[in-house]
Amino acid sequence: MIAAVLPVEERRGFAIALMLVAFLCFTMIDTCAKWLVLSGLPPLEVAFIRYAGHLLIIAGLVGPRDWRGVARTNAPLVAVLRGGFLAGATIFNFFALRYLPLSVTSAIFFTVPLWICLLGGPMLGEWIGPRRATAVAVGFAGILIVTRPGLGAMHWAVLLSIGASLCASLYFLQTRRLAGIDSTPTQQVYAAGIGTLALAAPALLDWSWPGDLVGWLAFAAIGGFGWAGHQITVIAHRMAPATTLAPFVYLQIIFMTGAGWIVFGTVPDVWVFVGAAVVVASGLFIWMRERRLERGRFPDEKLGH
Repeated sequence: MIAAVLPVEERRGFAIALMLVAFLCFTMIDTCAKWLVLSGLPPLEVAFIRYAGHLLIIAGLVGPRDWRGVARTNAPLVAVLRGGFLAGATIFNFFALRYLPLSVTSAIFFTVPLWICLLGGPMLGEWIGPRRATAVAVGFAGILIVTRPGLGAMHWAVLLSIGASLCASLYFLQTRRLAGIDSTPTQQVYAAGIGTLALAAPALLDWSWPGDLVGWLAFAAIGGFGWAGHQITVIAHRMAPATTLAPFVYLQIIFMTGAGWIVFGTVPDVWVFVGAAVVVASGLFIWMRERRLERGRFPDEKLGH
């Protein structure tokens, strides 16, 4: 049976703790994916496993009697586009993980709020003013510090990671369009279902099985981490405003760097930390600016001046 819609609560401390658990789950998705890809599994197969496992968990929780109702969306095109963008983000990211450390992919992924600021105007009519536009430019400068193009340090797979962050931004923008239109279970079904359907054929045509116990554990766990991370995020946003939780996304770089160091022995150089700090600072500035706009402190910028 589908769980009843629970009321909004005011438990901000607990919500922040939940988000930290969600970020740990998202870190484990990338860690499992990197392990499987480096062990020889095709990235498209790993992406398929991630979504198929996620979908199987949802199907088990919903049950056959409620499946038809949950699968009914009030905005089919938006729901499909949203699922496609999420699948694209995963595919780009998993290919990038074959070549790049977790600390680098996570630093580039933190450009998502910056992409959202740039795309929110033409897609949602939410234009930004000069101060936030400057913060966006500074954030992208931080990515140049991490990748260092032209200095012999930039790997071509950085472009894959940038593609992942752009697709993720489009996914979040489509999620905003579905707010108040589709239920959370329906959004979960399409997020997992589109990726599963899109990746099934290429994954099955080039299928490989894990070759060791750790690979099998990652193979079995990656979909569960995906489901758990998204579910915990939904619960946390029921207990605290998104504006309260937004800054804590940047703590994920600690989890990513730690996982890369412990699991793969990858020690990031100082420029990764410098560039990540610049990206984080620009994102936090945009977040604070949004909060002040909500309170009406800068009415001129609401018009994009």
